[in-house]
Amino acid sequence: MITLTVLYATPDDVEKFDEHYFGTHIPLARAVPGLEDTKVTRFFPGPDGSAPGFHLMAQLSFADSEAMGTAMSTEEGRALAADVANLGVTPTMLVGSTE
Repeated sequence: MITLTVLYATPDDVEKFDEHYFGTHIPLARAVPGLEDTKVTRFFPGPDGSAPGFHLMAQLSFADSEAMGTAMSTEEGRALAADVANLGVTPTMLVGSTE
């Protein structure tokens, strides 16, 4: 399994970000053919009360690297990638194998 992990810094306008992210971006992600699973983690302050380093983490899972490449080259995958610009936050993206 290959996982695309996307980390989002805390945006200036959290409410606006969340509205677009959950109302538009996640539905676009879930429409990508070949996507096997999508998980979103919302971060909270740490045990000491310190602010989290990130606002959200998304994990998109695919069968393998080839499946991810194929999925992201579809019309739906391109629409998802294009929508990142509408979030107002430049994400950090990591690709790795999930054991």
